Amino acid sequence: MFLALDIGNTNITIGLFDIKDGKTLPNPLKVWRISTLKGQTSDEYATTIMDMFFYSSFDAKKVTCVGIASVVPSLNLIFKDLVKNYFNKEPFFINSVNSGGITFAVENPKEVGADRIADAVAAYCMYGGSCIIIDFGTATTFDCIDEKGRYLGGSIAPGPAISAQTLSLKTAQLPQVEMKKTSKAIGTTTVESIESGLYFGYVGLVKELIDRIRREMEVKHIIATGGLAGLMVGEIKEIESILPNLTLEGIRIIRETVTSY
Repeated sequence: MFLALDIGNTNITIGLFDIKDGKTLPNPLKVWRISTLKGQTSDEYATTIMDMFFYSSFDAKKVTCVGIASVVPSLNLIFKDLVKNYFNKEPFFINSVNSGGITFAVENPKEVGADRIADAVAAYCMYGGSCIIIDFGTATTFDCIDEKGRYLGGSIAPGPAISAQTLSLKTAQLPQVEMKKTSKAIGTTTVESIESGLYFGYVGLVKELIDRIRREMEVKHIIATGGLAGLMVGEIKEIESILPNLTLEGIRIIRETVTSY
């Protein structure tokens, strides 16, 4: 089996894929999500992961390869040690070199986050070029791939959780409110007003960036992933489909090109 780890700032998504005749099959057998806790040791993370294997009736000893897309550098060594000590494997980390063969049309490919690379690879393999991938995570990222499979760059905006947290921290009387779908723009309470501002303001942000990207490149497909994607799709008709496991699939696809593991 192949184990894919998507280490984000808020959550770590773990996907377990089957391997048949040396090829990693699409669609994970199981997906787990745990909180990103930067103070935890490799043994503490391993305890959680091994428990998830056990209670889901999977044998961790059958994992033959591990791929990691991490945007939290402080956790890279921790998970490298975890994989070595508990799976007896050396993981590969996705970066601008281990990138599944896509090319980069940006000034510094090393700056591109591993999750964005995995998303781009998966989207290009599934849909072809001329696409925008919107990842609704801690930050909301827009990644652009042209018809030749070149990663053109994109945009990065604060995610709703960051915006809500900052609003609460920087104002004396406004509470912290979670992002939720609302039906009206005019709130009759402070909480409703914040909910409206977050939701419709965020919808407007996404639509504006889609519109401006379309002025700069041909766009055939717009794909969404990330935890808040389902919340947004009703208001943003431009989004063609939501693929919650897009990053994990990208790690899987890149695994096929990494022959040394």
